[in-house]
Amino acid sequence: MVLSACERLIPADEEAATPAAGTGGNVILRVGGMEQIPFNVAKRQGIGLADASTRAAQDIGELCSRISFAVFEGEKKVKVVHQKLGDASFGTAAFSLEDGTYQVAVFAHSGESSVSIPSLDKMTANRRVTDTFLYYGELKVSGTETITRDVQLQRRVAMFRLVITDEIPATAAFLWFQYKGGSSTLSALTGYGSVNSTQTEIRTISSGQRQFDIYTFPHDEDDVLNITLRVFDAGENMLAECEFEDVPVTRNQITRYTGAVFSSQGASASSTFRLTADGEWGGETAYPF
Repeated sequence: MVLSACERLIPADEEAATPAAGTGGNVILRVGGMEQIPFNVAKRQGIGLADASTRAAQDIGELCSRISFAVFEGEKKVKVVHQKLGDASFGTAAFSLEDGTYQVAVFAHSGESSVSIPSLDKMTANRRVTDTFLYYGELKVSGTETITRDVQLQRRVAMFRLVITDEIPATAAFLWFQYKGGSSTLSALTGYGSVNSTQTEIRTISSGQRQFDIYTFPHDEDDVLNITLRVFDAGENMLAECEFEDVPVTRNQITRYTGAVFSSQGASASSTFRLTADGEWGGETAYPF
């Protein structure tokens, strides 16, 4: 079984990428941090989500393992720099640019490979979408003065979180998710998903694990997913199946579905009951099924 999407994924090595660098240009971009605090950090530090004064930006290395800097002049791609955690200049990139007006996008994530950036409207997370942050802005270059810009990224994904409450068979090996709606391609211009995707992902089941997360780029603030969940054993025999219809997803929000997968086969995953609570990102909405 493989991960797939209904889009043509452009390998990162097809990009006109330059070597990662932190110095040696007239424009220097530095990632100052992320504006959101993940739940485990907030909980550990005792930070309330409503307390904006204490929600300090987090270092990029705490949340993401890859970052891409893209510079465009209109529709023309001028420079792309891909970096990964461990690089000496991780989070800082330098460019030598001629006088002009440029559009800059910074894409940070934790995927297995660098993001593909054929255009500012199509930044594609190859293989699967992870927690993703974005900066987009305009930059004017004039004269010989070096420009240094500190940028702050914002989360641009929504999360669907599945929490299984009944006993998971010992033979269960992995979960197979297929979901329609949402997107695996992000537009830096709008901050939303820019294509219609059918995303397929696999989650291996670890001992004692009951929580499983998948991500997508919503098309707007009222987007929905239709999700098929199947559980397989190591021989790829299906043990259970669930359908989740019209799952609401919003950027920087977790939609959490909690319920039995194996002991209530055939039951609908839809529910009119909703419980809103402070959660991992900007908030979390919980649905029993």
